[in-house]
This record gives sequence, C-alpha cells and structure tokens, in this order.
Amino acid sequence: MAILIDRMIRASKLDVSLYEEVEADKGSMGQAVTIVVLSSIAAGIGSLGVFGIEGLIFTTIGALVGWLIWAFLTFIIGTKLLPEPGTKTDMGEMLRTIGFSSSPGVLRILGIIPVAGGIITFAVGIWMLVAMIIAVRQALDYKSTWRAVGVCLIGFVVYFVIMYFILTIIGVNPAAQPGV
Repeated sequence: MAILIDRMIRASKLDVSLYEEVEADKGSMGQAVTIVVLSSIAAGIGSLGVFGIEGLIFTTIGALVGWLIWAFLTFIIGTKLLPEPGTKTDMGEMLRTIGFSSSPGVLRILGIIPVAGGIITFAVGIWMLVAMIIAVRQALDYKSTWRAVGVCLIGFVVYFVIMYFILTIIGVNPAAQPGV
C-alpha cells in the first residue's frame, strides 16, 4: 500500500520518472486500475449533492469504461495518426500511464463541499489533464509535449462523441450525466 501511495503522490507531482517507471512495470496494472477506481469513486462522492447515489454508480462504472476507451483511442491516435520516429508502445503501457495520471482525481471527493467543491473539482480536472498529457508523452516516447497535447485533444473529441452516442443508445440523457 505504501508503494501505491508513493506512486500516486509522484504521479500527482507530475514526476516524469514515475510515468517512465510504470510504463516499464508490467506488474503495476493492478495499481493503475486501483487508482482509476479510487479516483472515480471520489468523483462520485464529490457529486453526491448534485447527482445522488446514481451519480456515484454511473461515475464509477463510466470512469472504468472511459479509461479503457480513452487509452485505446490515445494508442491508435498516438501510434497511427501522430507518431514520432521513436514512438513505440503497447496498450498495457498506455493503460498503466493513463491510469496513474488519474491520481490527482482522488481530490475530487472535495467536490461535496458547498460552493468551493465546484472550483476544486474544476482545478483537479485541469491537474489531471496535465498529468495525462505527461503520461501520453512518456508512453508514446514523444519528444514533443505539443504532440501529446494534440493526441489528447483529438482523443477527447472522439471520446466525447463515442460516449454521447453510447449514452443516447442506452436511453440515458448525456447532458444530465456527470463527466460527460
């Protein structure tokens, strides 16, 4: 447990060496899953006042599915659409690094605080985005941070469209859901 907490702190501090470490550590997949689950539960608890218990359940399940979809999209965009000459990765590396970039997300539990919660949640979202850009840059072995930003932006648009489509098909109003 101490190793997981230390890694989460390092990931939250945007420690590039941590992202390289988990990229290479095939045994850290369980930790990445744990981080995604903890972060999504924290977001669900933080949104209880707005979305209730359904929001907690939806947020947790949605975050896990979203993590898988996001990692796949990032992998395809980063390796097929925008690779650099040195780009070399696999889905496991992408899942691990992106999973660890969710570490600051545990602070989304503070979203439950009236008034300040929304500001905190927004700030944590920006923090997580910066962590994800670093994770993507390291997993794809990019020299350019801007290329990683591009991969994340393209991935976000495609991810948003996919999630909107899925939610609409299953009869959920996407505009009323947290994180979508």
